[in-house]
Parts: sequence; structure tokens; C-alpha cells
Amino acid sequence: QVQLVESGGGLVQPGGSLRLSCAASRSIFSFNVKSWYRQAPGKQRELVATITSGGQINYVDSVKGRFTISGDNAKNTLYLQMNSLKPEDTAVYYCNVQYRGVPYWGQGTQVTVSS
Repeated sequence: QVQLVESGGGLVQPGGSLRLSCAASRSIFSFNVKSWYRQAPGKQRELVATITSGGQINYVDSVKGRFTISGDNAKNTLYLQMNSLKPEDTAVYYCNVQYRGVPYWGQGTQVTVSS
């Protein structure tokens, strides 16, 4: 079993920044794949960023150059640094990890980009 707890969401103006955190109940080094997803109202959940145990990183085109996924093994925490935020980034953001073939999800954190 893996527990994930996200934090760091909130209300921010366009052009602002937020850093999301996802605290895991075990070492994030043990997860083959670590990802951030988001779901906007009325839309399907979307993969935003992924980092593998081999260090491969991928982003959805709409966030490339603005978002950065990273992890801190010592703190068992996955991060998503979000810069130059746009209103279309408004969504609930979820962290997801794959452990022994099983996907685990956090509860989500709301990000609202609005003036």
C-alpha cells in the first residue's frame, strides 16, 4: 500500500507560480513511474508530467517550458513547479505513482488561475 498526500494548490493570478508537493508513505525511489495529472471541470483527466526511475521526463505540450517535475528521495516527496500560470491551467492536480504494477493516487489539490 502507498499513501500519497498532495499540497500546495491555491488561487494565483495569471503569470504567477505555485509548487505542488506530493508526500509519499514510502521512498519515491521505489516507484517505477511518478506522474502529475490534472482534471478541469467537465474534462477528462490529463497527464501533465512524468518522471521514470531511469530519469526520463516527459511533459504534455501545453506545459513545456513552464512546469518542472522533480523528486526528493530524502523527503519521499514529488514536486511540480508551475511557472507562468495561465487560466487554462485551472484544475484539480493529482499525483500518481506506479508501484509493483499498481497505480496509486493522491486526493488532489485545487489550482485556480484567475485575476
